[in-house]
Amino acid sequence: MLQINGLNLTHKKDLRVILDKFDLVLNDGDKAAIIGEEGNGKSSLMKWLYNPELVEDYIEAEGTRIFGNERLGYLPQELPDKDKGKSLYEFFSEMDCFWNQTPKDLGEYAKKFGVPADFFYSGQKLGTLSGGEKVKAQIMKLLMQEPTVLLLDEPSNDIDVACLELLERIIKEWQNIVLFISHDETLIENTANMVIHIEQIQRKTKSRYTVAKMEYRKYVEERLHAFEKQEQQALSDRREKRLRDEKYRRVLGSVQQALEDCSRQSPAEAKNLKDKMHTVKAMGKRFEKEDENMTPMPEQESAIFFKLGNESSKIPAGKTVIDYSLNYLYTPDGSRILSKNIFLKIRGAEKIGIVGANGAGKTTLLRKMAEELINRTDIRAEYMPQNYEELLDLNMTPVDFLDQTGDKEERTKIRTYLGSLKYTADEMDHPIRELSGGQKAKVFLLKMSMSGANVLILDEPTRNFSPLSGPVIRKMIQEFPGAVISISHDRKYISEVCDKVYELTIGGLK
Repeated sequence: MLQINGLNLTHKKDLRVILDKFDLVLNDGDKAAIIGEEGNGKSSLMKWLYNPELVEDYIEAEGTRIFGNERLGYLPQELPDKDKGKSLYEFFSEMDCFWNQTPKDLGEYAKKFGVPADFFYSGQKLGTLSGGEKVKAQIMKLLMQEPTVLLLDEPSNDIDVACLELLERIIKEWQNIVLFISHDETLIENTANMVIHIEQIQRKTKSRYTVAKMEYRKYVEERLHAFEKQEQQALSDRREKRLRDEKYRRVLGSVQQALEDCSRQSPAEAKNLKDKMHTVKAMGKRFEKEDENMTPMPEQESAIFFKLGNESSKIPAGKTVIDYSLNYLYTPDGSRILSKNIFLKIRGAEKIGIVGANGAGKTTLLRKMAEELINRTDIRAEYMPQNYEELLDLNMTPVDFLDQTGDKEERTKIRTYLGSLKYTADEMDHPIRELSGGQKAKVFLLKMSMSGANVLILDEPTRNFSPLSGPVIRKMIQEFPGAVISISHDRKYISEVCDKVYELTIGGLK
């Protein structure tokens, strides 16, 4: 059993309450998905649960965690800096349990996760692996430690479809506790039997959480039904109140008028009118108390609302956006060939998806394409890398990063746009390094929109957006009036957004 009692998490910088009196009990067989919008504290909760020291630099935490004899295994959202310079062999061999693995055990891991048989003894640095390979290495290391509780922060990020399906099986077949964060709606729908929803309502001034022991799709449907029912009751209450108040005002006005004219009436009649006024005012006070218990309008944290692109982003249907060819695609260090005979032609506002196994070279290929497209003058291309740090200055604030002119009017416009993306005023002034992955992704979306780009080059564009924002992001990209070239393992994104899907293989794009 794993238990959290009375947890309060408060952001030290802006004193925003992330969690308030949070309680949770998990038992064997629970597969709990934590959902919520970007920046709502999902990863902070996960880190605190594993080791409170991981959040003490930026979070004030109060509460207790109880896990008895449970052994916690934690997968962080990003590979820790201390591990990036390690070779794969150093990464695995630093665990005592690695030496208990037989060649057969390691062979089974390699086969399951689709990596070479000598993966565990490789001298390649972890920092040079593809995003998916990094996740695979960390999950395999985690499983070798034989934890009883899996704490997984974005395990679905960057892994290929085959590994996603393996991850689904691991979670579903796990006999103990799984607590995970994921932006992959399909993964959540296929595995979670419990939902923990963290929200920031009233413009992020109030924290609210819901623990629902049900599957994700059922939770979404019941939540929507409950909100609709509450809204209908609230509107009905307000209609009845309006009719009641109108009637009350007429009665009150009538009695007041009669009292003003009471000098022409007998003392007995005047006393009756005063008694009646007392009764009417008492009725008004009773109505005020009843109104305090009136059904409130439902409060929910809405998904972001944002339009990507404008009139200048349109591309004529017949225009050739890219006619790309590459004889050989090498690894970044040039040591081996990843693919050859690559050809890609895109016309007009096509939405192209590129898929393939982890390590096939998709990010390397997209980066090379981006270099060529960004330098062209007949189109306006913008690139969103898988690793945001390639282009983001983490020490700048979102406003400073987006501001190209220093003009006061420009900065006001940027703040308005960031507000539409659910940034608080305080978050706009935080260094980018303190923001969540989803908030960093929003900075790229806004940069692309403000630039007037008509070609978007996107490496895993949905990887850091919540399941609630996911449909909005997919619709936004699908409706973008220009061309899109993207890499994705998000099954909903591929089916809903991409007009054509290519697989990168050793023999090119198929």
